[in-house]
Amino acid sequence: MVKNSAIFVVPGLVLAGVLAAGMGDRAVRAQENGKTVADGVFTDAQAVRGAASYDNACANCHRADLGGANGPALRGERFARIFAGKDLKTLYTKIATTMPRGAPASLGDNVYLDIVAHMLRENGFPGGEADLNMEVLSAVRVLPGKAKPPPPVGDFSYVEVVGCLAPGPDQTWLLSSASEPVSLAITSGGAPDVGEAGNKPLGTQVYRLLDAMAYSPESHKGHKMYVRGLLIRIPGEQRMTISAFETVAPTCSH
Repeated sequence: MVKNSAIFVVPGLVLAGVLAAGMGDRAVRAQENGKTVADGVFTDAQAVRGAASYDNACANCHRADLGGANGPALRGERFARIFAGKDLKTLYTKIATTMPRGAPASLGDNVYLDIVAHMLRENGFPGGEADLNMEVLSAVRVLPGKAKPPPPVGDFSYVEVVGCLAPGPDQTWLLSSASEPVSLAITSGGAPDVGEAGNKPLGTQVYRLLDAMAYSPESHKGHKMYVRGLLIRIPGEQRMTISAFETVAPTCSH
């Protein structure tokens, strides 16, 4: 009986050893090739799945844009400081063992892989042809995130502009000599960086500010203003709602 048992067990061990060696060889080859998160280690479809899972399980603590709230930021400077230079397994393990709050390690390997793919895309890394999987995590090096290009400007885009605040006809307020609109992520929040905005040149655009009366416009008349909000384009006119309204300079000049 012992001999028969040995006959069945040994091939299983050999097979396991061969599989482990094969996985190890792949990891070594990837490491030797210097593979990084910039090399398309996930698919866009996987990142889309990850975005949905992230919104359900993580966004309450880390914000929808990964900017951090009750939980730390998962992109930008903090992402680089904590994870850059390490292997992707370090990032995966951190996510899988601590999130979501109150129920860590509860989402399953594939869901956590999808969330990591979403995080990588939100940190500016491109998708590739194959889903991220457990086998390659240790062989892929994390890089500092890259700024995502802004979405194209269109009707109902969330944008920022600078311009000169002036009264318009019929008790309206206009932002004249204004800059071209720059598209932002819809989740952009917080106080604008007025110092950076002040460096933006004025332009030739005119925007009708739909809810300017809520911001005491008389006290800002003639000022160079920063405005963030939804851009609404109708024939012959550009309008903006206001979600941020800050003085850049007390006078308006080019």
